[in-house]
Amino acid sequence: MSADTRTRLLAGALHMITEQGIARVSARSIAAAAGVNQALVFYHFKSVDELLSAACRHGAEQRVAVYRERLNRVRNLGELLELGRELHATERADGNVAVLAQLLAGAQTQPRLAPATAAGLALWIDEIEGALARVLADTPLAEFVDVPGLARATAAAFIGLELYEGVDANGAERALDALEQLSALVTVLEELGPVARRAVRARVRRGRGYSSARDPS
Repeated sequence: MSADTRTRLLAGALHMITEQGIARVSARSIAAAAGVNQALVFYHFKSVDELLSAACRHGAEQRVAVYRERLNRVRNLGELLELGRELHATERADGNVAVLAQLLAGAQTQPRLAPATAAGLALWIDEIEGALARVLADTPLAEFVDVPGLARATAAAFIGLELYEGVDANGAERALDALEQLSALVTVLEELGPVARRAVRARVRRGRGYSSARDPS
């Protein structure tokens, strides 16, 4: 029963963040949403902030689990972007984008929320990094791309697109279309013959060397 109450409180916290925003969440409102006595908030968690942090991790674990198997089956960038589009639509419709936006905003003014929010994002980043490493492994870009950095850039871009869609749905759609165009370019590179692929690698190396030489750092 204790574990069930804890889970209900976590779900209640996520629900209230979606419905009211993080600034208006209280022990009373979370307990009401969970259908339990308010005192149980402080029995299971030391504070409302601790409950919100735990709810962030709990929510991320649940959502990542839904997509983990699909991410593990992704074979190329096109499939990864297709899954990203589906995830984009589903997460927004389910209200999970609103929760993430509130947690990110709350972490700016309540530093105790920042580690849990970062940990929740890290769960997604780890899965994205694994998928990117796999799909880029046999491409001409493999030796030039910082996969961990790209995974974080992808997660940041996804969050930005999710929030951006709320004010400019057409713009967000165009951004996703542009990412698909980049995917098509990588596919073309994969289909090049060995001589052409070596030429591409050599050109990219020269470009990287040129940039490094000009980098004042």
